[in-house]
Amino acid sequence: MPPVGHVPRLPPEPGAARNEWKALATLLPYLWSYKGRVLFAIACLVAAKVATVAVPVVLKHIVDAFATAPAQAAVAIPLALIVGYGLLRLSTTVFTELREFFFARVTQSAVRTLALQTFRHLHSLSLRFHLERRTGAVTREIDHGIRGISSLISFTLYSILPTLVELSLVLGYLLLNYEVWFSVIVAVSLVVYVAFTFTVTNWRTRFRREMNELDAKASSRAVDSLLNFETVKYFNNEEYEARRYDGTLAQQERAAILSQQSLNVLNAGQAAIIAVGLTLMLWRAAVGVGNGTLTIGDLVLVNAFMLQLYVPLNFLGVIYREIKQALADMDRMFRLMQVEREIADRPDAKPLVVRGGEVRFEHVDFAYDPRRQVLFDVDFAIPAGTTTAVVGATGSGKSTLARLLFRFYDVDRGRITIDGQDIRAVTQSSLRATIGIVPQDTVLFNDTIEYNIAYGRPGAAREEVVAAAKSAHIHDFIERLPDGYATLVGERGLKLSGGEKQRVAIARTLLKNPAILVFDEATSALDSRTERAIQAELAEIARDRTTLVIAHRLSTIVDADQILVLDHGRIVERGTHAELLARGPQASAYARMWLLQQQEQAERELPAAA
Repeated sequence: MPPVGHVPRLPPEPGAARNEWKALATLLPYLWSYKGRVLFAIACLVAAKVATVAVPVVLKHIVDAFATAPAQAAVAIPLALIVGYGLLRLSTTVFTELREFFFARVTQSAVRTLALQTFRHLHSLSLRFHLERRTGAVTREIDHGIRGISSLISFTLYSILPTLVELSLVLGYLLLNYEVWFSVIVAVSLVVYVAFTFTVTNWRTRFRREMNELDAKASSRAVDSLLNFETVKYFNNEEYEARRYDGTLAQQERAAILSQQSLNVLNAGQAAIIAVGLTLMLWRAAVGVGNGTLTIGDLVLVNAFMLQLYVPLNFLGVIYREIKQALADMDRMFRLMQVEREIADRPDAKPLVVRGGEVRFEHVDFAYDPRRQVLFDVDFAIPAGTTTAVVGATGSGKSTLARLLFRFYDVDRGRITIDGQDIRAVTQSSLRATIGIVPQDTVLFNDTIEYNIAYGRPGAAREEVVAAAKSAHIHDFIERLPDGYATLVGERGLKLSGGEKQRVAIARTLLKNPAILVFDEATSALDSRTERAIQAELAEIARDRTTLVIAHRLSTIVDADQILVLDHGRIVERGTHAELLARGPQASAYARMWLLQQQEQAERELPAAA
């Protein structure tokens, strides 16, 4: 169990090289689970490259046949070779497509499995983690990680590995059939080419990064200035904004020029290395033809080999940069999966068994941060089937009670039990299935009203959804909408008013039909008339359930079996509404709150009556 106040964070980031190898090691088991397809794809890859290397060999024999055969046999002899040449060209494409056809499932299955595992892991992390991290940043890391996996597999299997296989075959053929200098020239040329490409690519990456950052900065400044168009006009600062924008554009211009010039250096250097290698190969072949040890076909062969090898290498700089980025993106996603769970089920955790639904907070201490304690020795019981209300000033710890009951956090001292079972000893799934909540700040999914109500119990029949909506007094409103229950509520439910969202949340909880209810300022966003209607319905719903009501309006809890008054994390009063009022404003904080709210209510109603 993590220490008190522990904030789950990403594991520390090791060195870049170690990260890359670690990301690869993490990915390989997901690919190897389809080892049959992987091995077949590799076999197709090798077959395609064997055919690719064989094409220049056949071309050599065709050229030699024309050069050496008698005139009357010149047509008959190359015909079989020409057919073979065409078949090899075709087989190169066929094997390449077969490789991609069978490996597509491997790539997509690995992506799907990793994305789902990361998604599940994020949902298993504590509320503390999600409050500490920006949701957009987390989802962006998942998206980039998924794209990184696809890019890595694509560039590795379809570019790097085929090039290495082809290089091995070419070097092997040259060593077996020609003098050693041909292999030495090819090997040295490629080593110099790769080293030069990697060095220049690493050097120019900072120019590209700087250019991209300045581009984003310029765009941000332009948008910010245009969004504040009126303010710019108020202060007559059009020229100032133009100078500020131009300053960023000047920096971007410099970075873009350096990026382009560095690309020119890279392309020129690569072309020079290729030219030198080709020249040396052709020189050695020409010498061989001159002294009779090689044929014209051999000259064509070595030239074709060099050209075939250098075509994929033209993109080596881009591939290298993309692979580095893909590995970095994958590493960030994999490190998300390594974040430890602050709240985890015990190995021996059992499902919660609800016999009546009695809830107890036994001498509970709690702090979100060790430096600032929120609850102090909170001790109370909610007998099964009764309603307990908690009131107090903002920041007194009322909503924290609901979060602890749901076990979004573990208590620092004491314990919380349901029917005598410590909630830390039962599974979180069974615990949360037992409790329903109507929160103060209702957030809805960007979907239909029906979907949001049915979210309380996925798979519920339409009639049950409608019945829950009627109980929450929102059915008539929904029916008046043009699209009815199919109405989209917008991002976070922004197309609905606060009261409408609150009633959808109430309907959702009613559909869940839990044994224990939590109302966290459940009617705070409703008008008085709607509040009274729903309050009567909530009272009916809560009659046979254990209910915790966190309230601001004291008029909504006068019928509670027990009222607790929290002040700075401590219970300072408890009793029924009548008992607390009987103590008088001098002795009772609750009585003072009641008196103040009654006065505010009278002041609001006086203008209306007038």
